[in-house]
Amino acid sequence: QVQLVESGGGLVQAGGSLRLSCAASGRTFSSNSMGWFRQAPGKERVFVACISANGGYTSYADSVRGRFTVSRDNRKNTVTLQMNNLKPEDTAVYYCAASRKVLTNRPLEYDTWGQGTQVTVSS
Repeated sequence: QVQLVESGGGLVQAGGSLRLSCAASGRTFSSNSMGWFRQAPGKERVFVACISANGGYTSYADSVRGRFTVSRDNRKNTVTLQMNNLKPEDTAVYYCAASRKVLTNRPLEYDTWGQGTQVTVSS
């Protein structure tokens, strides 16, 4: 089982950037695909981006494609979400998660979640 801890959230003005990190512990990190999701107040948790176990494949939600980049370093057991040109509608709690699937955007196919980190974008 892998355990996940996110960091890097904060308050930023629209147009700014943030870099979220997810530190994983456990021996199975490099065999899991990883995903980023977000949840705004009063709304459901939605897919943001995901990356395959070896980092060779990625997928993005339409709302963030071209602005966000997901990457991973299996030597350091970390996955990163670089967020550029942030918009107020990006405000949410961001979660990283691990899945045994090759690459998926479905929350139910992720079996391990971090505690989340708050991202707030002011206009």
